[in-house]
Amino acid sequence: MQHWTRKNSRGGARLRTDLEPQEAAVLRGMVSSVADMLAARSAEAPKDELSELTGLRTGHSSAPKDAGLARLLPDFHRLDQAGGSDEGAGPDAAAALRSLHEPDIIDAKRAAAGVLLDTCPVGGGKVSLTLEQADAWLATINDVRLSLGVMLDIGPHTPEELPEEDPRAGHFGVYQWLTFVQDSLVQELLD
Repeated sequence: MQHWTRKNSRGGARLRTDLEPQEAAVLRGMVSSVADMLAARSAEAPKDELSELTGLRTGHSSAPKDAGLARLLPDFHRLDQAGGSDEGAGPDAAAALRSLHEPDIIDAKRAAAGVLLDTCPVGGGKVSLTLEQADAWLATINDVRLSLGVMLDIGPHTPEELPEEDPRAGHFGVYQWLTFVQDSLVQELLD
């Protein structure tokens, strides 16, 4: 993949790059996997009679059990673990916030993934994005990196390179490539 470039024209700014066929396949596959996880979470949401009457959608009241999905849908509010308590907040407040907001967050993440999938050529090739589409790419690549980072147990002390015998080494290269794609796109958006 080449670095992203920015072209300004009468139609507005466009961000462009070229993807190799295998890069497009990896990106599309990983984005589809994350979108499928989010769709499954949404489909498993409990049905609520009140939401059916009011039209307000509700989602799960508890965090996902899958670590990668939990990283994408973290708690909105956490109680102070040091023994203090937050005024007026408790486990019920965190559950209520999740239940009310998770459906919209999942929808936004899935919509951004859809933009990436719609604008990423299946067999590789030229990519040309509007600024709005570039934002969707950034959000989606970030989600993929977050879930992959959990799977690979990437943290602040993870070295820049993993030994070949490390079972994470192959996927770690994909994580680093996604970091490059994201960073290159951010740099062009900032210019």
